[in-house]
Amino acid sequence: MSKPKILIVDDDKSLLSLTRTLLEKLGSFETCTEHRSFAALATARTFCPDLVLLDVDMPGKDGGDVAAELGADAVLSRVPIIFLTSLVSKDEAGVRNGVRYLSKPVNPQLLLQAVREALAVAA
Repeated sequence: MSKPKILIVDDDKSLLSLTRTLLEKLGSFETCTEHRSFAALATARTFCPDLVLLDVDMPGKDGGDVAAELGADAVLSRVPIIFLTSLVSKDEAGVRNGVRYLSKPVNPQLLLQAVREALAVAA
């Protein structure tokens, strides 16, 4: 059985590395990272993720712009997105308009739980 594929998009390369390691080692997911928001759509089309973890505040295109591009793509529009952001507090994190927001720095267990829940709903 193949591992679920997760695309992580964040301009913070150290956070990308940490999140990738967490998901691959503790969650047994296949991951791909992208630190350039303007390249996220192309990377997603190549990688074909089952889930996207997306930073909100990035230079160039922000997470909302990237989410809109993914949503406009015929294939990628079905892929769930979880926003990871320092723009919301832990108390403000949650589901808004059907989209899950997790505050940075995210608790590893909370991240794994959110990822598993999103993948289960999408299945």
